[in-house]
Amino acid sequence: MSWTVKKNLTSTLIHAVLIIGSLAMLLPFAWMVLTAFKTRSESISVNPFYIFPAAGWHFENFIEVWNSYNFLVLYKNTLIMIFLRVLCACLTATLAGYAFGRLKFPFKNFFFAMILVQMMVPGQIYIIPQYLIVSRFHLMNTQLALLLPGAVTAFGTYLCKQGYQSLPVSLEEAAELDGANVWQRFLFVMLPLTRSSLVSLGIFTALFAYKDLMWPMIVCPKTNATTLTAALSRLQGQFSSNYPQLMAGAVMAVVPMLVLYLIFQKQFVEGIATSGGKL
Repeated sequence: MSWTVKKNLTSTLIHAVLIIGSLAMLLPFAWMVLTAFKTRSESISVNPFYIFPAAGWHFENFIEVWNSYNFLVLYKNTLIMIFLRVLCACLTATLAGYAFGRLKFPFKNFFFAMILVQMMVPGQIYIIPQYLIVSRFHLMNTQLALLLPGAVTAFGTYLCKQGYQSLPVSLEEAAELDGANVWQRFLFVMLPLTRSSLVSLGIFTALFAYKDLMWPMIVCPKTNATTLTAALSRLQGQFSSNYPQLMAGAVMAVVPMLVLYLIFQKQFVEGIATSGGKL
C-alpha cells in the first residue's frame, strides 16, 4: 500500500469517526426538538421508530408553555445574571491575577494557596453561608442574589495569574523605565495582552451561570425573579410530566445561548483553544 493511499485511508477513517461523534452529540438535541412537536402519548411511546410526530406538528406546546411562564422576564433575568457575573468575574479575576502573578507582597503564596483550596472544594458547601448572607441582607428574589456566587471566581484568578506570568518581564520593565506606575503598567501594557484569558474566563463564566440550577431555585423562588433553568425544573411534575411541553420549554431556553454562540462564534473557539479546557 502506497503512502498516498494510506494517508487517504487514515483521513477517511478520522473523518468518519468525527462524523459519528458529531451525530451522537446532535442526537439528544434533535430528539428534544422533535419531542416538542409531539403529543403526550407520542412522547412516551416505546416504539423505537416513532421519531417524527405522526399526528402533525403541535405548535400549541410552545404556546401553552409561553403562556404559563413569562419567558420574556425569564430571558431578561437570565441575560442580566450572565452579564453581571461575567463583568464581575473578569474584573475581580484580572485584578487578583495581576497581583498574584506580577506583584510582591507579604503572604502572597499563602493567600494564593487559599484560592486554590476553593477550587478543590465542591461549590455546594458554600450554599448555606451564601444563603445566610443573601437572607440577612434582604436580597431574596433579586439580581444581586443571583450574582453573589459568581462575582469572584477562584478559577478565574488562577487562569489570569497564569496568563500574566506567561508574559515577558521585559515589557513591564520597559514601561517602568518610561515612568509608568503600577496602574498604568496594568491597564495599558499587561491587560491588553491577556485578552485571550479574559475571553476564556468570560465564556466559562457565562456557561456556568446559564447552567446554574440549584442557586436560583434557592434564592429566587418567585417565578418573576428566577432564571430559565430554574423555571424549566418546575415543568417536571412529581408523578408525571408533560414531556412535549417540557421539551418545548427547553428549546426556548436554548435560544439565548444559541444566539450568543452564533454572534461570538470566533471568540468561543478562540477562548476554548487558548485555555485548553472543555465545555
